[in-house]
Amino acid sequence: MGINLGYDAPSSTVVALALRHAILPKQYSSEYGLHEEWGTSGLPQNFYTDGGKDFRSNHLQQIGVQLGFVCHLRDRPSEGGSVERPFKTLNTELFSTLAGYTGSNVQERPEEAEKEASFTLRQLEKMLVRYIVDNYNQRIDARMGDQTRFQRWESGLIAMPDLLSERDLDICLMKQTRRQVQRGGYLQFENLMYRGELLAGYAGESVVLRYDPKDITTILVYRIEGDKEIFLARAYAQDLETEELSLDEAKASSRKVREAGKAISNRSILAEIRERETFPTQKKTRKERQKLEQAEVKKAKQLTPAETEEEIIVVSIDAKPTAKNPLESELCTESGEPDMPEVLDYEQMREDYGW
Repeated sequence: MGINLGYDAPSSTVVALALRHAILPKQYSSEYGLHEEWGTSGLPQNFYTDGGKDFRSNHLQQIGVQLGFVCHLRDRPSEGGSVERPFKTLNTELFSTLAGYTGSNVQERPEEAEKEASFTLRQLEKMLVRYIVDNYNQRIDARMGDQTRFQRWESGLIAMPDLLSERDLDICLMKQTRRQVQRGGYLQFENLMYRGELLAGYAGESVVLRYDPKDITTILVYRIEGDKEIFLARAYAQDLETEELSLDEAKASSRKVREAGKAISNRSILAEIRERETFPTQKKTRKERQKLEQAEVKKAKQLTPAETEEEIIVVSIDAKPTAKNPLESELCTESGEPDMPEVLDYEQMREDYGW
């Protein structure tokens, strides 16, 4: 139905983000490369969880009251299998196939796991979405035998689920401590400078910020009136309007900029992000390096004696010809004086002859 992938420890805010993703209709850009749609969405009537502290919080109860569903704790430990089994499936069929996978067993952990790690969190999220949408949700549900998991969800609907807007689900977003609106409608959050067009008139006032930790280039600004939060405007990170920056990435970038002795600003953080994005494409795993080395060795072994001799001749063609040189007649003029050798394009010859 929905997921939340991140570094944060379990908490009611993390649960709320997963719940928000499950409720909202899900649209993904072409860069995800999806063949199917993630068609599940809608507001639940009942929300069943285990007895963890994050599920017993007042925050989650408040979300249930505001959105209109009832929170329940499971009756028996065995009821948790419907959630725990998919985690095992994700580990065995997806995560364990990726470079850098460590696994839960320390004794069986590959020694080179950390050195082979080469994915950003956003890249991993794309792989996870593709697996769920195109694979997991399209496979036959073992409990039914003749329906995919997605078909089972569709056939179980009594009516079309209630759809909510993103504004209706703002309560599920993380809440930050108050900030003061600066002159011109500017705000500062996580070392980034934001501006909201409609905030200039609230200069000097204290406001509340809500945000999605997966992308903090846009934050939502609220004014407190009594015991209610009234939405004022969106504020956008200056120079980062077309980017996507998670909360964790922003913190890491700020730390890197500070360690480099540079002034922290939107532009310096953007430059650090661009530099970091090129790292995974430059870094090769041990297996990839071994494959390249093996390919070079195999290529060298496949050279025939004729090809080897020809290559040697080409390399030595600019040497001063001697009587024993088989190309002497081609390199000398009628007067016996050697001409300048032909200039050869080695790169083109390699392509033509497959060297």
